[in-house]
Amino acid sequence: MEDIKKRILNKIKPSDEEREYLTKVANELMYKIDSITFKVGLMGVKTQLVGSAARGTWISGTHDLDIFIMFPDDTSREDLESYGLSVGRQIAKEAQEWDEHYAEHPYVKMKYGGFDVDLVPCYSVSSAECILSAVDRTPFHNEFIKANLSGREDDVLLLKQFMKGTGVYGSELKTEGFSGYLTELLVISYGSFEKVLEAASEWRPGLLLDLMEHGAQKFEDPLVVIDPTDPRRNVAAALSLDKFCTFIDASRSFLEDSDESMFFASQEPPLSDAELLDRMDLRGTSLVAIVFKTPDVVDDIFYPQFAKMEHSIIPLLEKNEFTVLKAGKWSGEDSVVFLELISKTLPDVKRHRGPPVWVRAHAEAFRRKYVDNPDAYSLTIQDGFYVAEIPRRYTDAVNLLESEVAGCSLGKHISKSVKEGFTVLEGEQILDLKDEGLRSFLNGWL
Repeated sequence: MEDIKKRILNKIKPSDEEREYLTKVANELMYKIDSITFKVGLMGVKTQLVGSAARGTWISGTHDLDIFIMFPDDTSREDLESYGLSVGRQIAKEAQEWDEHYAEHPYVKMKYGGFDVDLVPCYSVSSAECILSAVDRTPFHNEFIKANLSGREDDVLLLKQFMKGTGVYGSELKTEGFSGYLTELLVISYGSFEKVLEAASEWRPGLLLDLMEHGAQKFEDPLVVIDPTDPRRNVAAALSLDKFCTFIDASRSFLEDSDESMFFASQEPPLSDAELLDRMDLRGTSLVAIVFKTPDVVDDIFYPQFAKMEHSIIPLLEKNEFTVLKAGKWSGEDSVVFLELISKTLPDVKRHRGPPVWVRAHAEAFRRKYVDNPDAYSLTIQDGFYVAEIPRRYTDAVNLLESEVAGCSLGKHISKSVKEGFTVLEGEQILDLKDEGLRSFLNGWL
């Protein structure tokens, strides 16, 4: 274990030169911000580097800087947004590229000095319980981690890299995994990288970690880690049950057989046309793909809608008696929902059970509807119930999807994109999808 940890740290721990350069660029940016706010007379505005770069828990090569522009708490929301953007735009004039993004309020994202930089306006408040916007608590995270993590930064690096390698790192809605702050709290709570894995091997959904013993609010998430700076917040709220369980499984596997390769995710090679056909033939199922143009919206808006789409299409198929083995989704320039069905076709006849014969009014109405109906195959009594054998509305899953997908619950932006045009591909038609990332996804998914 110690040898593996040393080898991993040699690969992922920033060098002294890397740290010095990060500090230089961060200080340069904060000096520029301070100069601008001083010149325009913005009194009481401070700047602060936050996140893993400030806490010494960033992995070599992950060049991210989060710099907060902290306004006095009596600043109006309108002024915070306008001045915050104005300062960000002035700094961005010297950036390689930049853009404005919108979360609870707007901020500037840019490439500067080789770093991905977020310039985020927030309020300077007295405690995390007095926050006026969601990002206001982040500086308090800095203080807590610096005060409680000291000496265990390497354990956080190892845990982050292990989570990256096993596909559970990242709290964005695309990933639904562990955030950087959550990994730091886990190391503080359990004491080391190994102890986190040992504890995780015994985890069960509903686990509560409350470092400051706030014990106030109840949460229903798989893992509940009460924010030490704000007892109203579960730091693990973004973590899905599947990613929670994937980490349990990975922890057990690593402790049983400490395989260094688990720290580094290896992407599946893209499937060739011949390989994809062989895979489909081997499985003997029906593969269907719904393809539409990816809406031009930020990930945190798109991915919840994408999940909503997947979760509404499966019941549509099952309601029409098509058995879904599994579903998956991939997104690039186009987005695709993949569905693996036992069969994409069903017989024309279906059973429609009516009321019991002894419930006279309903029974007679049902009988009148089907007894002389030329479209019905038969009307019989089985176990005391009328049973009509009638034609199925959809005998082909592709026809069902082409007719009904646009009416599913898809979310605003995906719904608009689907209504503008989508395609349903089946079997060999899926070979038309040539994107290497998509073919790599299919290799793993199948």
